[in-house]
Amino acid sequence: MRDEKGFDLWADDYDRAVGVIEDEKTYPFAGYKDVLGYIFRVVTAKEKAKVLDLGFGTGTLTAKLYERGYDVFGQDFSKRMIELAKTKMPSAHLYHGDFSKGLVEPLNKTTYDFIVATYSLHHLPDERKITFIPEILSHLSEGGQILIGDVAFPSGKEMALCREQSGESWDEKEFYWVYDEMVKVFPTMEFKRFSHCAAVMTLRK
Repeated sequence: MRDEKGFDLWADDYDRAVGVIEDEKTYPFAGYKDVLGYIFRVVTAKEKAKVLDLGFGTGTLTAKLYERGYDVFGQDFSKRMIELAKTKMPSAHLYHGDFSKGLVEPLNKTTYDFIVATYSLHHLPDERKITFIPEILSHLSEGGQILIGDVAFPSGKEMALCREQSGESWDEKEFYWVYDEMVKVFPTMEFKRFSHCAAVMTLRK
């Protein structure tokens, strides 16, 4: 798991770096734009929604929602990322905090139509994912959705293949999603694949 300082140092170059890897269609960001585009379309199908973004980074996704008048909330553990996001979303409700320890207090006081997390929850070990998802589910409005776009695989076999193909670029410090394991814990979880290493997982209330 990257530390806060690492993300602060990476923040100014984040959007460009992700774009280069995504355009090359290689791990870990192959399918990145398709993942964000899908989540954007799902959210914007509902007007005037309240959206919580966990690990919003520089605001690549939520800035687009903000521009359309959505009520944007967010939590990120990089102060520099938050500074950059605030230039795009000056009136959004953005908070500093490590979501591995849960939501910060101001975000615990409301409910959301959508809770989104793009390329952020793979920093949590699986055992923490399993406890964290019910925590955030409790903050969904009736009919709301959690949308997790991330490095994810339908099976452990597919993840092992990607690891082998990626060679030295594979990050052993991350905890990527394996759907056939997670669905055992969350039977209603949906899985929509966008590349060999990217998917959106959906949970509904």
